[in-house]
Amino acid sequence: MRILLLAPSLEAGGAERQVVVLANALAARGHRVAVALHYPGGVLERELAGVERIQLGKGGRWDFGGFLVRLVRAVRGFAPDVVYSFLGTPNILSALLLPLFKPTRLVWAVRASNMDMARYGRVARFAYWFEARLSPVADAVIVNSRAGREHAQGRGFPAETMVVVPNGIDTGRFRPDKEARQTVRREWGVGPEHVLVGLMARLDPMKDIPTFLKAASLAARKDETLRFVCVGAGLLEGELRILAASLKLDDRLVWAGFRADAERVCNGFDLCCLSSSGEGFPNVLGEAMACGVPCVTTDVGDAALIVGETGVVVPPGDAEALAEGILTMAGRIRRGEVSGVRERIEQRFSVDAMVDATEKVLEKKGCRG
Repeated sequence: MRILLLAPSLEAGGAERQVVVLANALAARGHRVAVALHYPGGVLERELAGVERIQLGKGGRWDFGGFLVRLVRAVRGFAPDVVYSFLGTPNILSALLLPLFKPTRLVWAVRASNMDMARYGRVARFAYWFEARLSPVADAVIVNSRAGREHAQGRGFPAETMVVVPNGIDTGRFRPDKEARQTVRREWGVGPEHVLVGLMARLDPMKDIPTFLKAASLAARKDETLRFVCVGAGLLEGELRILAASLKLDDRLVWAGFRADAERVCNGFDLCCLSSSGEGFPNVLGEAMACGVPCVTTDVGDAALIVGETGVVVPPGDAEALAEGILTMAGRIRRGEVSGVRERIEQRFSVDAMVDATEKVLEKKGCRG
């Protein structure tokens, strides 16, 4: 097959990492694969192997005319059997332009569930609504979580076109690494006597980092050994730092910024925390677990399914419950009661399983057309 993956960029992120993993795996299986990107220069671009890159050179949010012309030319030039678009804007564009691409089949990716759109601007809210209205145009919609399928159906996506394909975690890259653990913890000033709670996410409203910071403050009062690190960047960093200072976390919390070496960062954690208010399949949980790190997570998307009995699951938006979850897991770690963390990912969420299922959908199984 000739497969064109359409995405905004390959900056660090769960959806973007899945684009890279899938593109490389499909190319390794003998398909001709291209990735068309709205914006160039993403840190994950260099990880593409055997995959063509098409830079669409979008100049910004309001760059429409020239960008659309370049997109149409790119699709016609590559002549794909299937266009597989990731995230809202590419989904909308691919649906609107589909009449120009026929007989190319169209597959969408939906990556989140239960997003609180009140936290976003008017343009984002309109795009979210418009994507659902256009969803019947897609031949198939690949949803990476059961929760995402239910949420999309509630938004108006047709149930008969949706297929759940959980993300695949690269357990060759994400694996226990004692040397990386020591190096990262030394860099952050974290000693062997400390229990390091790590949150790795873009600083975005959906990640609900204020709840994490409030939980960290509550847990820190009860356990002197706890230390915390926020790994990620975003426009909310300034106000989050102010909140952390008001919670008196400055001497217990590291702001690590963006890190491209996620596999090393995960190894530095004793436990990984997810405080999101909305997710589909949160990659960070699977990546941390593949490194042998247990997780405390809010009950969003398929998070509970991912961690199973190896983790602690609490309601979203509840700082007290999240703090108790952190304290509970810290106790389990000290008592040596954590086991089977990496094995759960190896057995349930492999890259091969994800690629097999995706390939079947792209080859028309499960599509209407």
